[in-house]
Amino acid sequence: MDTKYEALPEMTGNTVYIRRVPVDSLPDEVREQASGLDSLYAVHGLDGARLALVKDRQMAFFLARQNDLSPVSVH
Repeated sequence: MDTKYEALPEMTGNTVYIRRVPVDSLPDEVREQASGLDSLYAVHGLDGARLALVKDRQMAFFLARQNDLSPVSVH
C-alpha cells in the first residue's frame, strides 16, 4: 500500500486503548480476585492511566462503548 496521507486522524479525548494484561503482572489484591484467569483486559485512557480491568476483550470493548468511548486495540 503506497497511499500517502497528509495527516493521520487525530485521537480525540474519548479514545481508549484496550490491551491484554497477564494476571501475574498485577498487584496481589487484583490477582486474588482474578483466580483461575491467566490474563485480563485493561482499558487505558490517552494519558496511559488504567481506567478498568475486565475479564475478556469483548467486555472491554463493550464497556468502552457503553461509556461513549472509542476503543482501539493495542498489541
